[in-house]
Amino acid sequence: MRLIKEVFDTTNVIVESKLGKAKEYFIEGVFLQSELKNRNGRMYPEKIMDNEVNRYIKEYVEKNRAYGELGHPDTPSINLDRVSHLIVSLRKEGTNYIGKAKILDTPMGQIAKGLLDGGANLGVSSRALGSLQTNNEGVQIVQDDFMLSTAADIVADPSAPDAFVRGIMESKEWVFVDGKYVERQIEEAKKLIQKTSSKQLNEMSIKAFQDFLAKIK
Repeated sequence: MRLIKEVFDTTNVIVESKLGKAKEYFIEGVFLQSELKNRNGRMYPEKIMDNEVNRYIKEYVEKNRAYGELGHPDTPSINLDRVSHLIVSLRKEGTNYIGKAKILDTPMGQIAKGLLDGGANLGVSSRALGSLQTNNEGVQIVQDDFMLSTAADIVADPSAPDAFVRGIMESKEWVFVDGKYVERQIEEAKKLIQKTSSKQLNEMSIKAFQDFLAKIK
């Protein structure tokens, strides 16, 4: 499965003040979309998106585990030391999915608050794993193995060129093994073995296999 990221440029900032308590910061906007060819040339079928969003809400949002990070992570795993916000709601409007996230008092959350106080225009980027199949019109259709890592990371450069997003963030393949996301090493191992002399083939094959096992420990 490929790491898939989709960026949305605009979010609304909500600041809530309660007597005797510190201000609470929220961002709200479109986090996900379906049935629309996006600027990355991909389309998410509504049924597939609905199924995964419902699972994500049940397993993560409702259990206060729907974390997001500050920046452009290049893995599907959530790094707790980079968490900046908690997604508190996700609802469907038409074929869009409107999310709301609370900025946390973590180190990365404090940076996000500082950016908001300074007038920064922050965007959000969903992060997921999934397979893609290109149709006759050249549109990449997301398949039913689609799995959200987070509905929204916070990005300060939402207008980043599509080539950067695709080339840097989506150049790796990942597999889901025993509850962990593991970078696929098979193609790399094949290339390494093909370049190896026949005398060293057995030794190199063992090494390649050991390298792969090390990735899933």
